[in-house]
Amino acid sequence: MLIIIIEVEKSNTKHQSGFVNIIGSPNVGKSTLMNELVGTKLSIITSKAQTTRHRIMGIVNDENYQIVFSDTPGVLDPAYKLHEGMMSFVETALVDADLLLVVTDVFEENINHESTYEKLQKLNIPTLVLINKIDLINQEKMEERVNYWASKFVGASILPLSALHKTNVDFVMQWILKNLPEGPAYYDKDTLTDKPERFFAAEIIREKVLVNFKKEVPYCIEIEIEEFKEEENLIRIRALIHVARESQKGIVIGHQGDNLKKLGSQARKDMEVFFDKKVFLELFVKVNKDWRQDERKLKRFGYLS
Repeated sequence: MLIIIIEVEKSNTKHQSGFVNIIGSPNVGKSTLMNELVGTKLSIITSKAQTTRHRIMGIVNDENYQIVFSDTPGVLDPAYKLHEGMMSFVETALVDADLLLVVTDVFEENINHESTYEKLQKLNIPTLVLINKIDLINQEKMEERVNYWASKFVGASILPLSALHKTNVDFVMQWILKNLPEGPAYYDKDTLTDKPERFFAAEIIREKVLVNFKKEVPYCIEIEIEEFKEEENLIRIRALIHVARESQKGIVIGHQGDNLKKLGSQARKDMEVFFDKKVFLELFVKVNKDWRQDERKLKRFGYLS
């Protein structure tokens, strides 16, 4: 069973708009897909699970439509209050979606989170199930995966793709425009995202933490932007890296500060590309015990309302 999506002509008289929310297990490629659909890197990407912690909106504007995409954290069973906050973003995305993109990949053999699957089954909205990373399997395996997910999401459209290699991503946009409801724009037409610049500065730093450190360290870290000061030709950023234990502080800083210097250099270079301006970045490390279980701190970091 393979889906065939017919390209539809956009109306010149009726404006379309809606929330297209991306749901799926950790590390299946949701953020890669989001960035491809939006046309710029808004969500950080690593090979580690739980890379995405917040709900990140990316807005695609055209004269005849506005698509508000949402990248969401990977669906999981909460082990910390932090995870509960992350799952609340997923729950909200299920409630306000006009269209759903459910992302799996060729290695996810079964439904990862049954309770979320049950909620998805009860939603009466257009749903497209995307089987990502098809460049890593053969045709027989791909057809087996298509048939499996078609049996789980009866009535949904199924599309194999490779977000990394842009295979079939254009078909995703065709499906969206075919099913997007009519309506006015929710945001100004020059808006790219709902997040402030400080958020993306913090995410760039966290991405470098995920890339450079192993084991539990990346999952015990939170980034707080203490200062974001934009001048004519320079942005001055002072950021605090919160860690859960003293031993983690030593790992992040490294011998004579080598790890922190490397982290800062990598983050600064990416920030200069993202903000298209020179960046002066200062990084500090602070032990903040049990922040993942502290509701007050989680509210401060934006995980709980």
